[in-house]
Amino acid sequence: MPADPTPTSTPVFRAQGLTKTYRSGEVEVQALRQVDLEIGRGEFVVLLGASGSGKSTLLNILGGLDVPTAGDVRFGDHMLSGASETELTRYRREHVGFVFQFYNLIPSLTVRENLALVTDIAHDPMPIDQAIDLVGLTPRRDHFPAQLSGGEQQRVAIARAIVKRPDVLLCDEPTGALDYQTGKLVLEVIARINRELGTTAVVITHNAAIAGMADRVIHLGDGRIQKVLRNAHKLQPSELSW
Repeated sequence: MPADPTPTSTPVFRAQGLTKTYRSGEVEVQALRQVDLEIGRGEFVVLLGASGSGKSTLLNILGGLDVPTAGDVRFGDHMLSGASETELTRYRREHVGFVFQFYNLIPSLTVRENLALVTDIAHDPMPIDQAIDLVGLTPRRDHFPAQLSGGEQQRVAIARAIVKRPDVLLCDEPTGALDYQTGKLVLEVIARINRELGTTAVVITHNAAIAGMADRVIHLGDGRIQKVLRNAHKLQPSELSW
């Protein structure tokens, strides 16, 4: 068992014996192998590991996009393993905000209109303009995605994820398609959401430098947690160098 595997705050996620096996014909791939994990409410966690280490599979299971082959995973008092697709859809809609490497914005809609698609189905969304202001894009709110830079589009994607006031923000390589300076701006937005709204943030990266922002860094390899490190002094995105 890795040292210091648990958070200091009340866990929002609890996973025990989490295993995921993919099969294709005669081929069997073990994506996760008996993972035990807790993530605290309001914590900023970085999942670090090479391609194929299991970090995306873990994030997808935490987000209700995938289900484990074995083991249990809970969100608060809700058991996610064994939940129906309807229950997982409700969980994703009410509790989770996703940010991916690619922005998935609707090109024919403005920034505000892209966010309105989410607020129309959210239970208690924040005002659209507040979400846009949190990511620093108020002057660009009536622009279309094609009129925005890559970093601005990623910030729109973050605003779309947080406008429904999610409990957790799950980010899969959010700076992977961005240059160094633009990536720092995006990380600053994620750090601000975590700090000011108290949103639990879990960020996947293969970039070890980004780990300096986290409360804890969970290293994965071969589908297992290899080690867990707690940061005594979190860095600001502007202090990162990679």
